[in-house]
Amino acid sequence: MKRVVFNQKGGVGKSTITSNLAAISAERGISTLVIDLDPQGNSTRYLLGDQADDLEFTAAGLFEQMLSFKLRPTPTQDFIVPTRFPYLSVLPSHATLEDLQSKLEAKHKIYKLKEAIDALADYDEIWIDTAPALNFYTLSALIAADTCLIPFDCDDFSRRALYSLLDSVTEIRADHNSRLEVEGIIVNQFQARANLPQQLVAELREEGLPVLDARLSSSIKIKESHQQSLPMIHLDRNHKLTQEYNTLFDELQAAREQRVKQPAKRRA
Repeated sequence: MKRVVFNQKGGVGKSTITSNLAAISAERGISTLVIDLDPQGNSTRYLLGDQADDLEFTAAGLFEQMLSFKLRPTPTQDFIVPTRFPYLSVLPSHATLEDLQSKLEAKHKIYKLKEAIDALADYDEIWIDTAPALNFYTLSALIAADTCLIPFDCDDFSRRALYSLLDSVTEIRADHNSRLEVEGIIVNQFQARANLPQQLVAELREEGLPVLDARLSSSIKIKESHQQSLPMIHLDRNHKLTQEYNTLFDELQAAREQRVKQPAKRRA
């Protein structure tokens, strides 16, 4: 299963959501990989801590070798770094990804990430973190993925950006990846006692948009989680936010199992 966590609006918690859901996946014994395609490298820092400062192999190296023909290119697996958490690995980001982007676009390497991921056989779950822009790396990720998850902060700016994003996904599905689905909209920074978040979520659902049932609350604890490079499941498994992430993960897994059963029923 390959998921992209994406929103063209910044500050909606993409890296935090990617890293925490991946950490839960791994904590449950699922072989899990995070691919960090954001040059800022927040997921890389979150999961690797200080180890992120001194990495020989990163996603930049993987993409750089795509620019030239090699009889024996370095396998994708060699660019992947294990974390200190069992079953969880990272294909880390690097700031030079930004410098490589125009060269990769010029040489039409948009399908190379899919080829690189398809060559991996050791991971049951792949989570892809992207920059807040529909750039070369994000498009590459959406071409390679099965589904897209969209973090949503409950404000009008996020709502306006959401419609544009959904149009983009529809276009990518039509032109590049017919199997791509919007797996769901994740309501983040939710304030249950405020009227506006409740109203916005209700209106999105009335429009038929796939808003997930789980809600992620605002919490100062997540800043502590970032600072210590410990996803919530490892920092405080009994915290309310940790339980919300678990609920979200369960919802995604249940929906995935349902999708798998439906084609089987049609074949029968």
